[in-house]
Amino acid sequence: MSKKLRLATVWLGGCSGCHMSFLDLDEWLFDLAAAVEVVYSPIADVKTFPNNVDVTLIEGAVANEEHVELVRTIRRNSRMVVSFGDCAVSGNVTAMRNPLDANSAEVVLDRAYKDAALLRPQVPHDNGIVPPLVARVMPVHALIPVDLFIPGCPPPAPRIRAVLQALIEGQTPEMIGAAMLKFG
Repeated sequence: MSKKLRLATVWLGGCSGCHMSFLDLDEWLFDLAAAVEVVYSPIADVKTFPNNVDVTLIEGAVANEEHVELVRTIRRNSRMVVSFGDCAVSGNVTAMRNPLDANSAEVVLDRAYKDAALLRPQVPHDNGIVPPLVARVMPVHALIPVDLFIPGCPPPAPRIRAVLQALIEGQTPEMIGAAMLKFG
């Protein structure tokens, strides 16, 4: 039996729709489980990103300082990094706050925690409550090198399966045609 692929999935700034689409692999998840070892994921209780990961799927955009640190750790510890879904690929919906202020996320924090508050309007400031936001939301490749992009909001399950199947077989996925490249 060949060595199982060490797979990680990560959820940054986004809606988790890409992970929901991943779960839409339905029965093929059993075949996937036989071929990979899931070493890190929002659906697994693992607190620290591990070393020696073969493939990491990153869903979501880089929106706060914790994301910055995590994606740098992922790049150091992963052989292949995959931007998984339109937020990771382009910033998509998560980056909609960027035009509000080119240099700061304060306008978003003020709107959410002060302007919309009924009682005691204030931005939470205790450590660990709200991670410090980066000034501008970024797609993953703006911060680290990315090896493969899987577009879609979310990517459809057949596209995810085609990519994972190729990787399991030691091949580079062919991202050609609308079935593999369509955004949205």
